[in-house]
Amino acid sequence: MEVAVPSPEYHRIRDIIASRRNTSGRPVNIEKFRANMESTARRLPPGVDGTMVDADGVTAELQAVNDAAKGKLVIYFHGGGYIGGSIASHRNLTGHLALQSNLSVLSVEYRLAPEHPHPAPVEDAVTTYQWALSQGYQPADIVLAGDSAGGGLTAGCLVSLREQQLPLPAAGVLISPWLDMSLSGDSMVTNDDNDASISAISMPRTRELFVTEDQISDPLASPLEAQLAGLPPLLIHVGDEEVLLSDSQRFAEKATAAGVSVDLQVWSEMFHVWHACVGLFEEATAAIDNIAEFIHQRFEAPNE
Repeated sequence: MEVAVPSPEYHRIRDIIASRRNTSGRPVNIEKFRANMESTARRLPPGVDGTMVDADGVTAELQAVNDAAKGKLVIYFHGGGYIGGSIASHRNLTGHLALQSNLSVLSVEYRLAPEHPHPAPVEDAVTTYQWALSQGYQPADIVLAGDSAGGGLTAGCLVSLREQQLPLPAAGVLISPWLDMSLSGDSMVTNDDNDASISAISMPRTRELFVTEDQISDPLASPLEAQLAGLPPLLIHVGDEEVLLSDSQRFAEKATAAGVSVDLQVWSEMFHVWHACVGLFEEATAAIDNIAEFIHQRFEAPNE
């Protein structure tokens, strides 16, 4: 699916983001990186309440409107290259997902590298899912979702659940996902001058804080390396100018070949995780609406 025609508001915000793009190959300043991400933190949108929970040792926030559908849950893993991001930095995105879907969203504060490198995040993701099951949620009433590193974490969690022969959720939603730690996709080169948010030269410096050289091909860190048969239906959103475009395209092709139902949507001219700007320009709001529609369709579908 191709989605086209960016709005004027989009172009204004894209220019602001591009002016802050990191084109340095220098080591990551963790404190600065995290501070920059937290500077985007916003309150939950009006009508959405948040309750902090302890998911068997993993901090999370349950976000929902008063009349949210009962017994349904979206577990959300934020982006940030596995080294930054938080519940707070993503409240605008997750809160609008709760609002626009009328579903409860559990936003997860998984452990971050370099203090807690791979496989800590995927361990926390699996723990959170198992906690949700212990609270009475049924697998068919849960969807896993995430953006960027959180999109890769969503895929890695699904692979881990399948490998452990645990019941799988209804679906997975991958937003601009990072799925290949080898950084070998063609778009790392072809889109490097087009991506307003991420530069190819900065990504190895982020990766080295999360995985060792021996872990680059670990399927739980690089889900593109995994056997994908048996995964639940997937929705993938990616912009056609992203350096990570090839991650989504190759993953979708491999998953489809393995018999997985995949809806890959390539949005024209969209930057990395444009969904985070929901409420600021119409394409971001439309993307969240599209995700909400997909999730409801999966909840209503017969068990597959």
